[in-house]
Amino acid sequence: MTEMTALLCDEPGTLTVVRRPRPQDKPGHLRLAIQAIGICGTDYHIYGGNQPFLQYPRVMGHELSARAMADSADGRIKAGDLVVVNPYLTCGTCRACEIGKPNCCENIAVLGVHTDGGMCEEIVVPEANLIPAGDLSPKAAAMVEFLAIGAHGVRRSGVSGGTALIVGAGPIGVGAALFAAIAGASVTLRDTSPDRLRLAQGIVPSAQIELVSEASDTVYDTLFDATGNIGAMNAGLNYLAHGGNYVLLSVVKGDLNFADPEFHKRETTLFASRNALDVDFQHVMDCMAKGLVPVDKIATHSTSIDGAVSDLPKWAADRGTVVKAIIEVAA
Repeated sequence: MTEMTALLCDEPGTLTVVRRPRPQDKPGHLRLAIQAIGICGTDYHIYGGNQPFLQYPRVMGHELSARAMADSADGRIKAGDLVVVNPYLTCGTCRACEIGKPNCCENIAVLGVHTDGGMCEEIVVPEANLIPAGDLSPKAAAMVEFLAIGAHGVRRSGVSGGTALIVGAGPIGVGAALFAAIAGASVTLRDTSPDRLRLAQGIVPSAQIELVSEASDTVYDTLFDATGNIGAMNAGLNYLAHGGNYVLLSVVKGDLNFADPEFHKRETTLFASRNALDVDFQHVMDCMAKGLVPVDKIATHSTSIDGAVSDLPKWAADRGTVVKAIIEVAA
């Protein structure tokens, strides 16, 4: 077979299922049969035409689980093994890569964003970007990457107890809340949407939930912003305790504006958190294996490649009722 099925975003607002050539083999890469794809906020933005610098047409998809179609050269992976795909393609030579931070590589390219991704039947990926999934299901393995983003922010913050406020109860915020709770924090989740908060509390039942309109003046040891809203990011300092850590999981266009006396008197530690590292992927997988991650409650919707043509636009318009939608690829 020389062709495969793929879901193509031809231009903003247009999705089509196409037949296209299978990707060519490359040295140091492994051919994979895609099993499941998580639909990310980035994918909704690409569909909506809100992803800057993106070239269309594009095969989206970077939250991926797949089965190896051959043995890896290093012997870690055998044909038929399920793997989690780390979608961050890095240069390996910049300063960030040299100091062990490929998640913020100066020349990073992300599958499904800067290059064609996994909303298709097959993909060829560098062997170094593949993590054996063990006994995880394909659906669970496809959720590791987005959960690792929240887990990375929690690990950077050093949370091991105390109180934590997560502002923004979308998928990344829910992931941060889940892993902050696993790390021992007393978690509060804040959002503008009662529906998002209801779904989030089902995933992190120990969390206190709070509508923005009803927010108290309580301050927290650690604050995570996952709103994607510059106003909320600028206001977050008001809810941070003295000596606290402020972690920005969101990235938006705009300028951060803090009153220096407020920032300084707290001796605030400010963290940007970008993508994730292998240690974060592994932590998520270990927590899944221990039953600490309610996979079935996180995966709220599912579809097929064909079904995504109508389902993805519908979910893009109603994201308040979707935590994570999964495209399952038929064997």
